[in-house]
Amino acid sequence: MIDLVFPDGSVRQYPDGSTGRDVAAAISKSLEKKALLIKLDGQVLDLDRALTPDLLAGERKFEILTREAPEALETIRHDTAHVLAEAVQELFPGTQVTIGPNVEDGFYYDFAREEPFSLDDLETIEKRMKEIVDRDEKITREVWDREEAIAHFDGIGEQYKAQIIRDLPGTDTITVYRQGEWKDLCRGPHLPSTKHVGKAFKLTKLAGAYWRGDQNNAQLQRIYGTSWASDADLEAHLKRIEEAERRDHRKLGKTMDLFHIQEEGKGMVFWHAKGWALYRVLEDYMRRRLDAAGYKEVKTPQILDKSLWEKSGHAEKFGHAMFMCESAEGEVLAVKPMNCPGHIQIFNVGQKSYRELPLRMAEFGACHRYEPSGAMHGIMRVRAFTQDDAHIFCREEQVTEESARFIELLRSVYNDLGMTLADTKFSTRPDLRAGTDEVWDKAESALSAAAEAAGETLVLQEGEGAFYGPKLEFSLKDAIGRVWQCGTLQLDFVLPERLDAEYVSEDGSKKRPVMLHRAILGSFERFIGILLENYAGALPVWLAPTQVVVTTITSDADPYALEVVEKLTKLGMRAEVDLRNEKINYKIREHSLAKVPVIAVVGRKEAETGQLALRRLGGEGQSVLSLEEALRVLKNDATPPDVKRALGIADLGVAESVEGAATA
Repeated sequence: MIDLVFPDGSVRQYPDGSTGRDVAAAISKSLEKKALLIKLDGQVLDLDRALTPDLLAGERKFEILTREAPEALETIRHDTAHVLAEAVQELFPGTQVTIGPNVEDGFYYDFAREEPFSLDDLETIEKRMKEIVDRDEKITREVWDREEAIAHFDGIGEQYKAQIIRDLPGTDTITVYRQGEWKDLCRGPHLPSTKHVGKAFKLTKLAGAYWRGDQNNAQLQRIYGTSWASDADLEAHLKRIEEAERRDHRKLGKTMDLFHIQEEGKGMVFWHAKGWALYRVLEDYMRRRLDAAGYKEVKTPQILDKSLWEKSGHAEKFGHAMFMCESAEGEVLAVKPMNCPGHIQIFNVGQKSYRELPLRMAEFGACHRYEPSGAMHGIMRVRAFTQDDAHIFCREEQVTEESARFIELLRSVYNDLGMTLADTKFSTRPDLRAGTDEVWDKAESALSAAAEAAGETLVLQEGEGAFYGPKLEFSLKDAIGRVWQCGTLQLDFVLPERLDAEYVSEDGSKKRPVMLHRAILGSFERFIGILLENYAGALPVWLAPTQVVVTTITSDADPYALEVVEKLTKLGMRAEVDLRNEKINYKIREHSLAKVPVIAVVGRKEAETGQLALRRLGGEGQSVLSLEEALRVLKNDATPPDVKRALGIADLGVAESVEGAATA
């Protein structure tokens, strides 16, 4: 008999060689019908996998997974990829399958085929996939001999599968899953049969890909899809996709005349006047927040000798993504991919005392990294970007307090920008890293303790840390539920050692400072893209590139409109005037499409009475206020939240605006 420990802590016995299905059936017939997978000591396994001694070597914590389990959704998506591959090979004989992993919200499969797929093919493939689901093909796991597996896949013309097996470590078990008569090389796990995949899936797009991501290899065709546990979940996802397309920052950037990117500057943003106005507002806001938090702003060179990057370890880690150049004198120089080595050079000038720590050094540092053409995406992922970068040099005993101060600042900034902190991930040592295990033990312990002291609940990401230290990753949730990783806090004992940073301690000895790498926005470019999509372009007045457009109904009001714009400009607002001889509804629609938050309409009546009719983006109707009251309301809207706090200014809400209009 074998003992299994269930989630409620109870221990039950079952005969040797039992499967997950046997266990489910012993509990109840209804559970057997709903069971899809099992989890044993954290490992997800096939429902019909025998519980052999090698699997039972751990604590034997056992769980039966039904369709509602998150792990089941991952397997549903994996199985949908296999159903896709089977459908393609049935419809297009001679097509080779390569790999088909899960991705966020779905899956893809890469195919080797001479003739390109078309978008029309996707509908045909989907139809065949649903037929395969209806066939209820049993899915079974088989263990094969390595050489026999290579010979088999070579023999049926599946050279890519044969190559995958050849490249696997000799100790790996070779497993093949049969799906009816079709089969695929796979580690698993899988559902019991194709009917459990369900029909809540949709093929979404075609793309090109290279075998193993290497542009020197053969080009493949990639089919993307999304798959869900229920039709309702699929419908909700498709609606989110539709909404995301409506909010696409690239479309908004064009509509709002903010920026563009062209072939001659791949991954480099051409900021237009309005886009640069938004950029500067965000930069000015961050500069005020950092000044108030005790940071000292610096500026370091764009290009530094390659030797510095070799000493820091960045050349080894990021060399493939660094822009290198050679001078006429033979010097090998590198455009900086990050700012940290430059900040240590500033720290190293002059002798530092423990009394000067913590030293918070900030830079809006322009960085360059070579991103592959296929990886770039609007201004979200570019080759030239600016980080709201800073490094805190402190003593070990100051790590907890400095981490807590940073997390408090980060939360406040996100709140001001209308974003919600979704979760905080704790990333531990990667395989390729600098520093000893002892140093990493100390760093991971210190950073996790500091985060927990600051009230953060951490999600563990093993092996995802920076090469020089563990890190916290702060993710935001936007208006349609998408999660974006933006802020980061990294604890580093390694770079100060490598680049000889030191301070004089209380006893007169030389010590290495601890270095906290931190960012709140991350890349300005990416964060602006996130803001645009979060607000669907309708930015808060204080952030908007153009805050107010004063537009006229008749030319009689032109002088008054110009007077109003002059007053708004003197108040520091970004105001424009529209005196075109067009119908007022046309002008309002045009400025609304450009996401101008406030349109001030003036006609002969407003000019004579000294009033403004304010129309707010997304609102219904308009508020008619005296010019004095309107200027007060608009100035309040245009004042950044941190400035209001500093001056003790309360927000003037909509109700107060309406009351002001009635009084006027």
